[in-house]
Amino acid sequence: MKRKQAVIVLIIILFTSVGFFVQSKELKNDDERFISYTVNPKKLKVEFYWKNQEDENFKNAENLKVELTKQKRELVFATNGGMYKKDSSPQGLYIENKVKKVEIDTTQSGGNFYLKPNGVFYITTNNTPIICLTNDFTDNSKIKYATQSGPMLVINGKIHPAFKENSTNLNIRNGVGILPNNEIVFAMSKKEINFYQFAEYFKKLGCLNALYLDGFVSRTYLPEKNWIQTDGNFGVIIGVTK
Repeated sequence: MKRKQAVIVLIIILFTSVGFFVQSKELKNDDERFISYTVNPKKLKVEFYWKNQEDENFKNAENLKVELTKQKRELVFATNGGMYKKDSSPQGLYIENKVKKVEIDTTQSGGNFYLKPNGVFYITTNNTPIICLTNDFTDNSKIKYATQSGPMLVINGKIHPAFKENSTNLNIRNGVGILPNNEIVFAMSKKEINFYQFAEYFKKLGCLNALYLDGFVSRTYLPEKNWIQTDGNFGVIIGVTK
């Protein structure tokens, strides 16, 4: 009888410990410094947008939302999808609907984009999301969308070696990571943070690879969390529709 009671107590302790671990993990991931959105690209459409049918830049979530509404499509999430040049053209590789519109940039220069290693976020034709180093990217006919940016935030589970934990280089930042279950997580800081803090957030979520998208110009449209930023003048916009 005593043995049976001991087994029952052990089982209770085990389940309690598991429940506490899961709860702790959820609390850890619920970081109020960030607005985040997780999506399964095999269930919802994750698409990249640059220009409309009149060959004009969408510029922001509001213009994209208006266009999609005309198509009877609902925009549920949007964020700026990488850096851009003065003419608002994408900086680095850009592929939209399997069409390469800008070539990959492997040159050396200054600024965040060129803080090597930088990387590419892309979605294959079977809706598999991938983030890889620029040097590891292979162009083929199986890529539906791609945007190049930099620097990488997390590389094979490790924070970019150039980032310093106590860096005073603070800014609003947005980025993207791939979760262990192969879903995509987009995140933007609500306040100014450094690169290390931003990378650490993706690492704690379990992302083996994560990529920085942009800085102070960053915007996020996420009505389900009452976060509605529809202004801005970007190059590429990443949008999710139902």
